[in-house]
Amino acid sequence: MKALLTVGLLILSNTFMTIAWYGHLKFAEMKWFSKLGIVSIVLISWGIALFEYFFQVPANRIGFKDHGGPFSLIELKVLQEVITLVVFSIFTLLLFRTETFRWNHLIGFGFLILAVYFIFKK
Repeated sequence: MKALLTVGLLILSNTFMTIAWYGHLKFAEMKWFSKLGIVSIVLISWGIALFEYFFQVPANRIGFKDHGGPFSLIELKVLQEVITLVVFSIFTLLLFRTETFRWNHLIGFGFLILAVYFIFKK
């Protein structure tokens, strides 16, 4: 149960962070947003990223072995990175239709999945 809760919170966390980091690139298509300066965009992104922390910090606390969770610190980090990649890929495919995934991207993703396998191997 703690593993699923940790993964769910990490997915939510990474969704907010992806929107904060890359969403402003898409928001620029909106009239009101396109007139904002970089400081305003940074502050808006920072406000969105605040929600990332509301999910990331509890995910790490719930998931970490020293707090009764199922994952080591290294496992938590690798899990978070793979979730970040999946969330980013979905975000990119849905919102940035001009971006394309090539074979080398897929091979790189495959290596990351192998990294997860080896990190979690006992």
